[in-house]
Amino acid sequence: MNGWFHGKRPILIGAVTAAALFGLHGAMPSVLAMSQLTYDKLKVLSEVYAQVKQSYVEEVDDQKLLYGAVDGMLRSLDPHSSFLTPDHYKEMKVETSGKFGGLGIEIVRGEGGIKVMSPIEDTPAYKAGVKPGDLIIKIDRETTQDMGLHDAVLKMRGKPGSQVDLTVVRDKRPTPLVFRLTRAIINVRSVKWRMEPNRIGYVRLIQFNEQTHGLLTKALEELKQEAGSDGLKGLVLDLRNNPGGLLDQAASVSDDFLNEGLIVYTKGRGPGRFMSFEAQEGELAAGVPMVALINSGSASASEIVAGALQDHKRAVILGTQSFGKGSVQTIIPMSDGSGLRLTTAQYYTPNGRSIQAKGIVPDLVLEDPNGKKKNAKRTTEADLKGHLKNAGEPSQANTAPPAASEPQEQDENAPPFNGPLDPDDGDGDSTDIPPEKMDRITGRAKEDVQLQRALELLTGPNPPIPGQGLLQQEAAAPSPTNGGATNGANP
Repeated sequence: MNGWFHGKRPILIGAVTAAALFGLHGAMPSVLAMSQLTYDKLKVLSEVYAQVKQSYVEEVDDQKLLYGAVDGMLRSLDPHSSFLTPDHYKEMKVETSGKFGGLGIEIVRGEGGIKVMSPIEDTPAYKAGVKPGDLIIKIDRETTQDMGLHDAVLKMRGKPGSQVDLTVVRDKRPTPLVFRLTRAIINVRSVKWRMEPNRIGYVRLIQFNEQTHGLLTKALEELKQEAGSDGLKGLVLDLRNNPGGLLDQAASVSDDFLNEGLIVYTKGRGPGRFMSFEAQEGELAAGVPMVALINSGSASASEIVAGALQDHKRAVILGTQSFGKGSVQTIIPMSDGSGLRLTTAQYYTPNGRSIQAKGIVPDLVLEDPNGKKKNAKRTTEADLKGHLKNAGEPSQANTAPPAASEPQEQDENAPPFNGPLDPDDGDGDSTDIPPEKMDRITGRAKEDVQLQRALELLTGPNPPIPGQGLLQQEAAAPSPTNGGATNGANP
């Protein structure tokens, strides 16, 4: 079952814009009228280019200069827009396929370097102890301060068995950590599952790549078979530390648990102005009570799923506030094989909530004692330099119903590398947990209070009712293992 897409066919916004800006081949001035100021600044760009070509101490390649100018333009917009050289564009396609050679980590651009969003489950980076929030300041001997995101990806990827040195700054560590890591083939299995006691199915979504929806369908089929004629009594959907991925996969996953109604819609600028996904009849877990787990590492596509399930009261959302990446990036191919990863819209939950720089607030807030230490600062979208403001804020009030771009829609889902294991670092992240205490399916400590609370809700006398949510007395009931969860706001 796939979410139904509503919106116009894509138009080549990137190509038209480039032509108008640089006057290529009789561009279409009636489409994009340039102000005098714009022309003056383009003249400055031309003058700078001429000066560099004439006077720079070394001869500079034209392509390097022009690609650098485009990359700088996009990087000035927000943390998730970027330019893809032809090589980078090919890498992006590999990325979303779920199989590639590298180190195994999701990264974003950070201030002063490349910031780790999350290590990918079962990769060298994860096993070595790379932590969310780590700042990579050097790859081999090259500084990452002004390095583009995709340049960093290419430098960290390579032939399996080859090595790369990473210099990492970690919060509360007085000196950088230097690690020599060995590259490996990264096969990302994006879904893991098992049967918990009392016929409660557990499904963990690690990221949203091209394999996710198919694997989720397989997981639900196997769990229903294992449950037998009595059927599943409940289902836990674990989205913790899932950094996001493909928008269409997020819509398809949401659709698997909904029979009708809006899943997500976007608002942006430009022709089309609207894109939305609607659920279709044929829910794969009809009537099964659900709890979805989120935390500050749940970003983007994860937040789309959590928001849809929350607004439709299909699942109780339990955990801590999510990352807050509420923007959509469109991959727009260029004529020379390069591409743009351009932020084209902010997305909204079915009830009209933008979670950009805010995140999803759980129905039941429950901290994980095995996660970040109490009062430790969690990195969120709002902490990223140049992040977009929430579209609901007054300064963003003129957002029109959005551009339906159908080139490949992709949330920031940038790649892998391998890092340090430093058990004395003490930030309490799950990578500090000794292997014998680690649950390889959940990726967390075997004593998982959030999962335990979810199981208690589903096996208790008043489980969540699909379409109605959780009874108030059950929501307020304390857990014998953790002292109780608190009700979170649900705007």
